[in-house]
Amino acid sequence: MLTARRKVPPITPQMLVFFALLFSYPLWAPAVGLYDYIGVEIAIWIIYALGYNLLLGYTGLPSFGHGAFLGIGAYAYGLSQLNLFDSVWGGLVLAVCAATVAAGLVACFLSHRRGIYFALMTIAFGQIFWFVAIKWHGLTGGEDGLLNVLRPELGLGVASVSLKSNATLYYFAAALLAVIVVVLWRVLHSPFGAAIQAIRMNETRARFVGYRVWLIKWTVFTLSGAFAGLAGGLFCLTQESAYPDVMSLHASGFVVMMTLIGGGFVSFWGPVVGAIVFFLARDLLGSVTEAWLLWYGLLFMVVMLFEPEGIAGAWGRIVARLKSQKVAAPAAGKEAST
Repeated sequence: MLTARRKVPPITPQMLVFFALLFSYPLWAPAVGLYDYIGVEIAIWIIYALGYNLLLGYTGLPSFGHGAFLGIGAYAYGLSQLNLFDSVWGGLVLAVCAATVAAGLVACFLSHRRGIYFALMTIAFGQIFWFVAIKWHGLTGGEDGLLNVLRPELGLGVASVSLKSNATLYYFAAALLAVIVVVLWRVLHSPFGAAIQAIRMNETRARFVGYRVWLIKWTVFTLSGAFAGLAGGLFCLTQESAYPDVMSLHASGFVVMMTLIGGGFVSFWGPVVGAIVFFLARDLLGSVTEAWLLWYGLLFMVVMLFEPEGIAGAWGRIVARLKSQKVAAPAAGKEAST
């Protein structure tokens, strides 16, 4: 049964736990060897991965060039700060709009495709955007990218807050992430969420029962690109630069690996888990060897071979087994007493 047909609360216990950990991170992170900056990175990539999971996990559409929209958002934010205005909100809005327009245009060519043809076309468009970013020196700065994109103050109506501190920037990114989690939860448990899951299960049957499949696919791809653009704007704000590497094919593969290893196909929280695992692996393995990505790739292969549903899927089975054992124990005791 599709989850959209069940009544779900707007805020779940899992959300409350996640928000508690999210906003208390700067308090306990130093005790476990973490720091504010990696928290900002993780929050940004969770936003990116949650938006990407709309495509892969919920609609079953594999995009292998999604880094293009992350990069477009980053460039849009950087160009706005260097040439237009010193506004965080204005830059982020422009980043989202630029990525949304780009994703919408690309989706016009993809919405009637499926399977391997859909995937290959996402690679092609991603490479086009990456090539343009490298060669258009006058706009993007070429391979060097946009530099010296300073962090302006964050306007909050009657007051403003400096984002030069990584701690302050973390709380800003965390607040945006919390809002996005709630919004995406509602979207995915709405009739629209039921429609995209129907397409994932069987696109042909979804079309026969009356869904305008091409329009839904266009919408979800565009929406996913918008979230990537927001993450890109935050990325540029954090890095104080924008560069074409985030648009490359291998960088686009990172979000795919995060989503799969976390269990995006079976859980809303899969991309969250995957992003955390990726950055912890980068820092922990990177402190031991420069070839950390090799070991992370091997870890990814092991998980996919033995746990295709990812970490969230494995955790769900463990919880279900413990619950079944807890229920079975009293029943067995009752039988023994009789």
